[in-house]
Amino acid sequence: MEVTARAAVLFLLLLSQALTVVHTQEEEEAIQEEELQEEDQEVIETWTSNVKACTCDCESADSPTSSPTVISSVPPTSLSQPLPLDNPMSCMPECPYHKALGFESGSVSSDQISCSNQDQYTGWYISWIPNRARLNNQGFGCAWLSKFNDQFQWIQIDLKEVGVVSGILTQGRCDADEWITKYSIQYRTVETLNWVYYKDQTGNNRVFYGNSDRSSTVQNLLRPPIVARYIRLLPLGWHTRIATRMELLMCTNKCS
Repeated sequence: MEVTARAAVLFLLLLSQALTVVHTQEEEEAIQEEELQEEDQEVIETWTSNVKACTCDCESADSPTSSPTVISSVPPTSLSQPLPLDNPMSCMPECPYHKALGFESGSVSSDQISCSNQDQYTGWYISWIPNRARLNNQGFGCAWLSKFNDQFQWIQIDLKEVGVVSGILTQGRCDADEWITKYSIQYRTVETLNWVYYKDQTGNNRVFYGNSDRSSTVQNLLRPPIVARYIRLLPLGWHTRIATRMELLMCTNKCS
């Protein structure tokens, strides 16, 4: 009986130690998971800060700037090339995943889209207000038409909050041979700040090449992406007149 009791006590001690080890491992795993979540949150928060997103190893073979995957089958234009490694913004990670802001789906509301001289849109122009500038829009009033055709016109998007814009898709007017052939981009984080031009690697205002027909979708990726709330597309050239349908791409990646 005494031997049986000792064996039972020894078994209980061993079982207690085993449970303690398992419990300790679970606690360590939980702490590690919390730390990973905190690190992920810190990375996400850097995307919406006023500084560069993060510091990446630009010369690494598996750098985020290697080979982005895009939602559109349309290849990026020749201008959408990675920045040289000696450029101060070249460590801004590219976005391997892009999500449509919602022009086409309708989740972008009419009050988020505005344009130059909008108060003069009366009569026939009422059907061609900036709210109609939605990718793949069809029928009468299927695009934004500028009231005037000069290089002082613009269409503006308010994201409602600071976000990371990683690309722009454009089309021409659906029912006529009218489209934007090239444009520049301005942005700002708050309404009280001055507009800033998106620059190329030489420090000049970047020129994006647009459409060559009424129906094809042309994609321009932003490398590096733009951290801002307000985005403006400024037509620099057009066929017949300034007209466009569009979509913005939002970056959904993080530094890895």
